[in-house]
Amino acid sequence: MMNGQGKSDRPAVPEKSLNNAGQPVAEGMEGRGLAKGNPSQQNASRTPCRTDAPSALERVRQAAKKDRKLRFTALLHHTYNLETLREAYFRLKREAAPGVDGETWRHYGEELEKNLRDLSERLQRGAYRAKPVRRVYIPKADGRQRPLGVTSLEDKIVQRAAVEVLNAIYETDFLGFSYGFRPGRSPHHALDALYTGLLTRKVNWVLDLDIKGFFDGISHPWLVKFVEHRIADRRVVRLIQKWLNAGVLEDGKHLRVEEGTPQGGSASPLLANLYLHYVFDLWVQTWRQKRAHGDVIVVRFADDIVVGFQVKSDAERFRAELEERFRKFQLELHPEKTRLLEFGPFAISNRQRRGEGKPETFNFLGFTHICVRKRSNGMFTVLRQTMRKRLQAKLNEVQTELCRRMHDPVPEVGQWLRSVVSGHFRYYGVPMNAPALHIFRFQTGHLWHRVLSRRSQTGRILWDRMRRLISRWLPPVRLYHPYPLRRMGVVT
Repeated sequence: MMNGQGKSDRPAVPEKSLNNAGQPVAEGMEGRGLAKGNPSQQNASRTPCRTDAPSALERVRQAAKKDRKLRFTALLHHTYNLETLREAYFRLKREAAPGVDGETWRHYGEELEKNLRDLSERLQRGAYRAKPVRRVYIPKADGRQRPLGVTSLEDKIVQRAAVEVLNAIYETDFLGFSYGFRPGRSPHHALDALYTGLLTRKVNWVLDLDIKGFFDGISHPWLVKFVEHRIADRRVVRLIQKWLNAGVLEDGKHLRVEEGTPQGGSASPLLANLYLHYVFDLWVQTWRQKRAHGDVIVVRFADDIVVGFQVKSDAERFRAELEERFRKFQLELHPEKTRLLEFGPFAISNRQRRGEGKPETFNFLGFTHICVRKRSNGMFTVLRQTMRKRLQAKLNEVQTELCRRMHDPVPEVGQWLRSVVSGHFRYYGVPMNAPALHIFRFQTGHLWHRVLSRRSQTGRILWDRMRRLISRWLPPVRLYHPYPLRRMGVVT
């Protein structure tokens, strides 16, 4: 494996899969590693097969975990393995937009084995070339445009296969408070960790960090250096450099990109996590152990970072030193979106005593976090509500799509609205957020009523009929997530 040896002549023996594949969230919040017996992913397929690729990656993971300074010299053969490429192909989104080559998932699959063998041979002999990324822009909630890269199909396949291999190494290195785009972790794991930290640790101040243009500002030379800390296989390093140097195609012009990773590719989230692991995570882990005078909690989801402090002076010193460190690695904190605010169990009383009104709020992963007291006992808790901008942006999307579907059959539109409302509830259905969910359901029904009334000039739809349609097609409000302290207690 590490010495570049070929496969054994013995037929692969399927191993028994381990339970509890997900990483415990509570351990992750404190930066600790996995508990014994909790591997980060299943190490073997459930059914016997001739080539058991996950078991090979499990051996890579075990070697990486055993020696944190080990540099892997032979990894590319895991990437161009036909089984790995085939699995990567079937994990792609089937209806995704094509890249610059115009190749779609279905057309490529018509001669899948032939195409994958050709791709594998090109990877093996070094003839694979990454294609430019087609750049498109999508609207953000604040009205601005976010650049998004549409990668060609073969590049998606190779990136996903390489990410599977690299994850086996870096998942043993990444720290517990990093949650973004990692196997077995979701935004709600990060939200639960933040909620639990705010309630169980001595947090009086919150530093809401925002990195200005992070994905467009990643330094290629620094990123390659970070990769080489663990990867000594020059072929894998060159493969990553091909993706970084492929450039973008915008308005028919091929533009060379000197920095940043194109958003939209499978490799971009891993490379971004890798960059911040060395620039931020390791540094902040050492900082809070050696420099802080009080408790410090850290939660990071990709480039969205929240740091809680017990002592205000720690927070001010941390921000100043972080800005200096970011400058070294060509990153910059957003001067307007990065804020230090008083937040915690004493924030309400302290600000009332000073006559400063209610404590400030901050946004994280679509939720506005608010200091409140429980009605039952007056104890401090954190209220998490759907961000107003996110709620309005989603309603605007629903309105636009309803207008487009104005003359479609009512059952067809009703099924679509049911999926939209259910998806909204599944993400935003957290404790104490029911009022915002009721608003979304009511406004969705109201928009539907307006569109149905415009279908004919004979008159508006009576509300008696509209209520029946809403009751039939729009699911009732439901909370999908338990209280974080309860869920984290279970997984721990």
